[in-house]
Amino acid sequence: MIVGRLSYQCDLLFRVIDIMEIDGQRIAILSGEDYRLAADAPIDDLVPISESERFKRTSEVRSLEEQSFELFRQDIDLIRLEQEYKVTSGYKRDFNYFQLPGRVLHLDGDPNYLQKCLDLYEKLGVSVIGIHCNEKEMHLRVGPLIEQYRPDILVITGHDSYSKSKGKKIDLNAYRHSKYFVETVKEARKKVPNLDQLVIFAGACQSHFESLIFAGANFASSPLRVNIHALDPVYIVAKIGFTPFMERINVWDVLRNTLTGEKGLGGVETKGVLRTGMPFKPPIDD
Repeated sequence: MIVGRLSYQCDLLFRVIDIMEIDGQRIAILSGEDYRLAADAPIDDLVPISESERFKRTSEVRSLEEQSFELFRQDIDLIRLEQEYKVTSGYKRDFNYFQLPGRVLHLDGDPNYLQKCLDLYEKLGVSVIGIHCNEKEMHLRVGPLIEQYRPDILVITGHDSYSKSKGKKIDLNAYRHSKYFVETVKEARKKVPNLDQLVIFAGACQSHFESLIFAGANFASSPLRVNIHALDPVYIVAKIGFTPFMERINVWDVLRNTLTGEKGLGGVETKGVLRTGMPFKPPIDD
């Protein structure tokens, strides 16, 4: 069921994923439909969203996604043209070459978002292993998964939220899943300490940005504790994946084509992971 919260003027759409009884009150556990936000609300604070309203809201979000994708595709095309120019010495030589954009391991606490991300990775031509994993278990699983898949880029995401009733914004315990994301980043850095040998994106809506960066993430959410779009991690990862490993990425260049921008995403200067090789010759059948 898709619902909105009356207390928030139905500003965001949510999926009801569970219903619990707390102190005699029925509470719905909610998952954002387009944003990586986890929340809970009393049943009487929820209102079902009609199909027509859902279609309208979804169409608006999809339009933003299409604009972002088009801008990003143009950006990647420019990177590819620049690489082609360098490899061919200014188009003076006719080299057959190939490119390795790096392997991505994407851990996601939401199976629906994971599938959306995998679809976008495929459209962008990014090689990825996607694994659905509960946020509270990620720190236990990330080490063996890194050993198994040996990724160049690691994504640690799912749902998160800040609760004012649990503490101040500087208090890591005031967040639903940030502390688990932080532990997962730390475990990943035990396996690969170098920030350029394993590039990490970590976080979700309203996540504790500073803790994630200091734990060892290259990019994270959310500097101003705002919501981030479900697909934002993919655009960051793809930009890194298609930037040559000898080049450093300006943080703004990574953020400018995301749907959320610098309010919800940030990071540190990082090398790309793309490697170019030659010659490229298709196999000849005997």
